[in-house]
Amino acid sequence: MALNKEPILKRCRYLGISPMVMGVSKESKRNPGANNRKKVSEYGMQLKEKQKLKFIYGVLEKPFYHYFEIASKMEGKAGDNLITILESRLDNVVYRMGLALTRREARQLVTHRHFTVNGKRVNIPSYRIKEGDVIALYEGSRSSTKFKDVVEQTATRVVPLWLEADKANFSAKVVRMPNVEDLDYETQTHLIVELYSK
Repeated sequence: MALNKEPILKRCRYLGISPMVMGVSKESKRNPGANNRKKVSEYGMQLKEKQKLKFIYGVLEKPFYHYFEIASKMEGKAGDNLITILESRLDNVVYRMGLALTRREARQLVTHRHFTVNGKRVNIPSYRIKEGDVIALYEGSRSSTKFKDVVEQTATRVVPLWLEADKANFSAKVVRMPNVEDLDYETQTHLIVELYSK
């Protein structure tokens, strides 16, 4: 798997997003939009919006385009459907539950088989959850001090409304599918739709 080793804070500054979105508590010292004084073309804005979503969810170009193709075939707006698909990835759900400090960490924990979906162990970070699914920490991993520490550190993180979290039992139920209103960052998905429609 390809790794992006670019510093998170530098990338956040370029894309104009808060490091908090990535699970990083340090704020960038410089103004996020300080380097964006030059006029950006329409194509440049579209490209930046796509790079922003790819960076936030840690998805490479090929799978990202595949998600866009699926979103285009679904009912409703393609941009909103794309957000639903990205948010319903298992690694993102683990992060949203507060059982990982960052999405990168969540991806690694899923790969190491620490989580179950409806009682079955799943080690695929891109696994898409459905409404009614119950995501839980594997029984054998619950005694680990690592997860107890993470739950303490993420205690103030707001769990989205589409998840019914039970932190005492390290689990959560998907009450409904996520949508754009549930996001903790600004996005203009219509720019991505325009970019791929060219």
